[in-house]
Amino acid sequence: MTDSAENDIMATIRGLIDEEHALRSTSGGLDPSERSRMKEVERALDQCWDLLRQRRARSEAGQDPDEARTRPVSEVENYRQ
Repeated sequence: MTDSAENDIMATIRGLIDEEHALRSTSGGLDPSERSRMKEVERALDQCWDLLRQRRARSEAGQDPDEARTRPVSEVENYRQ
């Protein structure tokens, strides 16, 4: 069963994915500001997925999922989904 915090994280992920798709569908390629935003979106997605995995792992281990914390981009940006 998912909780409110997990639902919020999933809603954020969906919004970021929608934005990523919109940026990728830009005809003619991305301008510098759009490329910059794409990197921000990708990094935010990495952090959200990591936070969601942390929460689920803590819950499965009988620990408080609310103790999961967003980790720095440098720590999570190269994780494979």
